[in-house]
Amino acid sequence: MDLTESIAPKSDQLNADDLMAGPVTVTIAEVAKGTPEQPVDVHLVEFPGRAYRPSKSMRRVMVSAWGAEASTYAGHRLTLVRNPEITFGRDKVGGIEISHLSHIDKPLTIALTATRGKRKNFTVAPLPAPTARDFLAEANAAGDDIALLRALYTAAQQAGEPADTLNAIKALATPTEGQ
Repeated sequence: MDLTESIAPKSDQLNADDLMAGPVTVTIAEVAKGTPEQPVDVHLVEFPGRAYRPSKSMRRVMVSAWGAEASTYAGHRLTLVRNPEITFGRDKVGGIEISHLSHIDKPLTIALTATRGKRKNFTVAPLPAPTARDFLAEANAAGDDIALLRALYTAAQQAGEPADTLNAIKALATPTEGQ
């Protein structure tokens, strides 16, 4: 039984705790203006109703890679990871960082502010273009092999497949009553 959904925080935004099960590759649906405290809402195809609100450092990474015009970001993909070492003030609170970006052809290294007056190089890797793999066909062919279906689900999630594909694979991997 996959407990990932049962530990997801109830929130209108993606949190570091959402990534405790591992990195997630997501697709940007749109970028909208947020609040003064969280000025950017990155709406994701895979998390409807919940925005990714990148830190200033991660916004700098996105601007360095993709340019300043956020209206061009729709369809771009990124891999988000939980970094437990991220601090807020003096406290380690954990946070979300970008490990991979689509639409770049080589690793991108940017000097970001680590602490007041100190900068640290941060590198983001290119995210390969999605494969033309038909995860649904593979899931249907897997029959009742739960281990294979779980592996397909994980591969589809890492490949950034849309939520409907992931849900269909999950449904095939969920035994019905009497099985």
